[in-house]
Amino acid sequence: MPEDAAVMPQPITLANARLILPEGEMRGRITMAGDRIVDIAEDASVPMGAVDCVGDIVAPGLVELHTDNLERHIRPRPAVHWPHAAALIAHDAELASCGITTVFDAIRVGSVEGKGSVGWVRYARDLADEVLAIRARGALKISHHLHLRAEICSHSLIDELAQFGEEDRVGIVSLMDHTPGQRQFADIGQYEIYMKGKHGLSHQSFEEHVATRQALGAKVRDVHEAAAVAAAARFGAVLASHDDTTPDHVARSAGYGIALAEFPTTRAAAEACRSLGIAVMMGAPNLIRGASHSGNVAAEDLARAGLLDILSSDYVPSALLYGAVHLGEIWGDMVRAMATVTSRPARAAGLTDRGVLALGKRADLIRFRPMNTVPVLQAVWCAGTRVA
Repeated sequence: MPEDAAVMPQPITLANARLILPEGEMRGRITMAGDRIVDIAEDASVPMGAVDCVGDIVAPGLVELHTDNLERHIRPRPAVHWPHAAALIAHDAELASCGITTVFDAIRVGSVEGKGSVGWVRYARDLADEVLAIRARGALKISHHLHLRAEICSHSLIDELAQFGEEDRVGIVSLMDHTPGQRQFADIGQYEIYMKGKHGLSHQSFEEHVATRQALGAKVRDVHEAAAVAAAARFGAVLASHDDTTPDHVARSAGYGIALAEFPTTRAAAEACRSLGIAVMMGAPNLIRGASHSGNVAAEDLARAGLLDILSSDYVPSALLYGAVHLGEIWGDMVRAMATVTSRPARAAGLTDRGVLALGKRADLIRFRPMNTVPVLQAVWCAGTRVA
C-alpha cells in the first residue's frame, strides 16, 4: 500500500442527478476527487458507494461578485461595530449555507467627514488585512476575494487606495458615485425616505447632507475616478461601473475599459451596455421583489428584454440561488438561468477554474431541489470539501 494511501481523499460521486452542464441538462452522475471534478457520465443508475440524489439538481457553486453582507455583519446597526474576525466567520458560514462558494467581499474605500453629512469612517485596509489573514489560516469555508468599492464622493479615496498593492490580489474595483441627485439616488424623494429611515435624519439635517455631498462630488469626481481606474490597473483588478443611469454614463465607463456594469438604473443604460459589449449585473433582491427599493429599473423587466447577464445577491445572500431559479421560470431555461450565478460571473471576474461542471474544474458544487419556485439546498461542496 502506498505510504500516503491512508490520507488520500476518497472520491465522492453524486448519482441520479439533474446535472446543469454548460451545454445543457443531463441526468447522470458526477465524481469529485480532492478539489477537482474527475468524471461526469450520463447514467441514471446509482453505483455502489455513490450518493443517490433522487433527481435533485446538481450545479456549480455560486459565484458572488458584489455583496454588502460582510459590511452588514460588521455594522449590524448604524451605531454598532462588531468585531471583524467574528463578523467574517459568521458571514462566511452564511454564504456557504446559501450555496455561494466564491465571493468577492465588497469593502468601501473612501471616507467622508464634516458637518451636514452622515460620516463614513476609514476601515478598508484593516478589514482587508483581517480577511487575508483569516483566509491564509484556512479558517474560511469558501473562497474569498477582495472587491474594493471606490467611493468617488469621499475625502480619502486616493490615500486609502494607496494602502493597497498588487500583493493584495484585489479582484474587482468598482467606481461608485453615491452623490445625491444622480445615479442610484437620482430620485431625491426616494433618497430622503432611505436616509431618514436608516439614520433618523431631520428634514434640515437631510438637506445639509445633500448639499454637502453634492459639493464634494462636484469637487472630486474627475480626479477620484481617474485615481480609481489607475489603481485597478496597478492591482491587476477587473474594473466595474456602478449605477450607470444614462447612455453617457455607459460611454464614460466604456472609455475606461469597463466590461462589467453593476446595477444600471435604467433600461436605456442597460441597452447601451449591451451595444458596447458590457455585461449587465442586477440584484437578485430586485428580481425577486419585482422592483428596485430605490425606484430604479426592475431587474425582471431587463431579464424579459434579454438585457440581464449576471445576478448578485447584493444585500440578501439567499437571494442568489432563489433569483436564478426565478429566472429559470421566466426564461424557461434553467441552464441559462444558472449561468447568471455561476459561469458568467466567474468569467467576468477572470476566474477560469470554476463556474462550470466540467472535467478538471474546481469541485465547487451545490445540490438542491425546487419546492414550487423556492430552491431547497441539500448540500454544498467547495473545492471538494462539504461546507453545508
